[in-house]
Amino acid sequence: MPQASELPIEHGLHAFESALRPLWLQAQGGDEHAYRLALDMMARRLRGFYGKRLQGLPDEVEDLVQETLLALHMQRGTYDPKLPVSSWMFAIGRHKLVDLWRRRGRRERLNDSLDDVDEGDLPQVHEEHAVQKDLQTLMQQLPQAQQQAIVLTKIEGLSMEEASQRSGVSVSALKVQVHRGLKKLAELVRTLS
Repeated sequence: MPQASELPIEHGLHAFESALRPLWLQAQGGDEHAYRLALDMMARRLRGFYGKRLQGLPDEVEDLVQETLLALHMQRGTYDPKLPVSSWMFAIGRHKLVDLWRRRGRRERLNDSLDDVDEGDLPQVHEEHAVQKDLQTLMQQLPQAQQQAIVLTKIEGLSMEEASQRSGVSVSALKVQVHRGLKKLAELVRTLS
């Protein structure tokens, strides 16, 4: 039997979708164990997805994975069961990647291929008021420094340097606060489900 790395991408995506879909549907029905397994699968796949695209920015990969998992949780109500779960996941992941590149001022990178999913298969993801309310509730559970770091860099889209100037916190301390805050948010999301 061929190794996973030897399989064509289409087969790899098909195998991933075949394993993820039943877990996600069970999770949507309230199965906490299935939800944790689905998030773990998504996290592994997103690490590979972002790792290939952010080879020059390895410090950003885990933050982006956590940010995407949080978005998947917050937007789980937008999932259409008629569509592949992986397409929905990659659509959200793709938006998070583009947001990162915009924040970093790397507009030239926007022309690179973003993923192996056909653009026509990607569903539209719409923000909802309930999602914003959920995010506010979760953010209130973070220490003030982490809240501020996430709001400035991930929500307002400031660069680390701009956020550092506005907050009076060093860039390195700000990076630590963002990473810890996103990790804590992901933990909170997992405990809610």
